[in-house]
Amino acid sequence: MAKIIYEVYQNQNEHNAAYGKWYGRVKYLESMNTRKLSNHIAEHGSIYTPDIVYGVMEKFRSCLLEMLLNSKKVKIEGLGTFYTTLECKKGGAVSKEKFNILKDIQGLHIRFLPEQEQEQNISSRQFLKQAEFINVDSLTKKEEEGESGTGENGGSQNGNGSSTGSETAEGYALSISTIGSGSASVTKGGNAVTSGANLNEDDEVEISITPAEGETPTATINGSEIELTESEGVYSGSFAMPGQASSLVINTGGSSGGNGGADLDKD
Repeated sequence: MAKIIYEVYQNQNEHNAAYGKWYGRVKYLESMNTRKLSNHIAEHGSIYTPDIVYGVMEKFRSCLLEMLLNSKKVKIEGLGTFYTTLECKKGGAVSKEKFNILKDIQGLHIRFLPEQEQEQNISSRQFLKQAEFINVDSLTKKEEEGESGTGENGGSQNGNGSSTGSETAEGYALSISTIGSGSASVTKGGNAVTSGANLNEDDEVEISITPAEGETPTATINGSEIELTESEGVYSGSFAMPGQASSLVINTGGSSGGNGGADLDKD
């Protein structure tokens, strides 16, 4: 049975209705790119070499995007369906005649709907039944030592997830910038993350945004949109730190007022 590693964390956002409550979230062990997945497939009883598998997957990626941009849904049997949706400007157009695709559309999103046919159902409730869950705290004592401030190499860890000592873990710089008159905060494990912080690959970074009145905020990491959920006027989301220097851009809406990468804790 598959093993999903999870951790329990506390919401530290004082402006969120869920402040102080405890939740579970997946603890990712690795971010696999196309090349790594191709190697795994080739080593998994495949008759094809990694290069051939990689070539097919790259062709699949480009053709999938081509079909989506031609207003088609793409169903992968046993996995699910890829499709697109439009993000319209809040409030909408006053009439059908006044609707303008250039002004009233803010984004074109790629969506995915898991397979839900009975024999191959991997909807969220059915997928849940296939997984075995393991609390990350129960895996090794090293995790507990890391929480108390000691890394695997004997050096201390700081709040940004990087370590100090003779053999430091590789970290990647995260630049943070914000646009708009709303407010936002960026945290990791309940600790504030400021622009220029060094984070490890797969570190989960959380975002909380209180947008300007009447605005819908957006956030992107290296140009890719981060999904945000709204609760009582506060938008929240998260992303796994890529294995490279990255740029986080948050637009809180309202008049422009970028801080040039400064700390986002403006509340």
